Amino acid sequence: MGEPRALIIAPTRELVVQIASDAANLTKYTGLNVMSFVGGMDFDKQLKRLESCFCDILVATPGRLLDFNQRGEVHLDMVEVMVLDEADRMLDMGFIPQVRQIIRQTPNKDERQTLLFSATFTEEVMSLAKQWTTDPAIVEIESTGLANASVEQHVYAVAGSDKYKLLYNLIKQNNWTRVMVFANRKDEVRRIEERLTRDGISAVQMSGDVPQHKRIKALEDFREGRICVMVATDVAGRGIHVDGISHVINFTLPETPDDYVHRIGRTGRAGASGTSISFAGEDDAYALPPIEALLGHKINCEQPPTELLIAVPRKH
Repeated sequence: MGEPRALIIAPTRELVVQIASDAANLTKYTGLNVMSFVGGMDFDKQLKRLESCFCDILVATPGRLLDFNQRGEVHLDMVEVMVLDEADRMLDMGFIPQVRQIIRQTPNKDERQTLLFSATFTEEVMSLAKQWTTDPAIVEIESTGLANASVEQHVYAVAGSDKYKLLYNLIKQNNWTRVMVFANRKDEVRRIEERLTRDGISAVQMSGDVPQHKRIKALEDFREGRICVMVATDVAGRGIHVDGISHVINFTLPETPDDYVHRIGRTGRAGASGTSISFAGEDDAYALPPIEALLGHKINCEQPPTELLIAVPRKH
């Protein structure tokens, strides 16, 4: 009991829930048990599950896994396969010291298989790979051309004060039903979601400020089509896969060009086509040249048509 054979660590709760759900589908006919541990959810419930049956595959966020490990509920000395997902994001979020603690509890690197996934292979990521693996094979998938080939990209030059009007009119006039909107800060995400809801467009927010159970429900409602718009920060939006997102809107351009590629990659997945629209205002237009440099081409900057800038009708 409490001795997983495969361990998958991911930085965010949503990602853990998603990986565990995919793992459960993939192992459906194998008799293998998949469990997931995330912070912000009922500890005792997770403990009961752990005590009720053997655990073959464990998917967890670093903090919650350490809680279980330090209480002596989970032992990692039988791990045969160790997976670190989104290694670059774990670095950004400061999880590496916790991950080190976890890895120390697993068998020696010669006695386990280690897989490390990362969107970017920075020097830091490569240095971690060296410490944790033996003579690793490196597989790189070219991201730039591939990720964006099926996504039509637009940039609208728009004053900051007109951004919300433009967002509202784009969604309303085109009857879009599955849109992901990105902003850089949690307070911005909250404000956009509140205004859309007030103006009669069904929206949910996805950021670190939203309690875990609400985030899972929000994702479910968006996936099932009960909600039209998901407004998210980069951390919350990273790695989320929902079929059929037709449009990604960058309410603010990301400060890191890589995040732009991740954002627009939420649409146009698996051969479907998609559209991304970025709003470049006086505060964030400076972020455009580094994005174009990463993509290797210019993105045409347009003025939005006047009908998209009409005032939002006031609800009484």
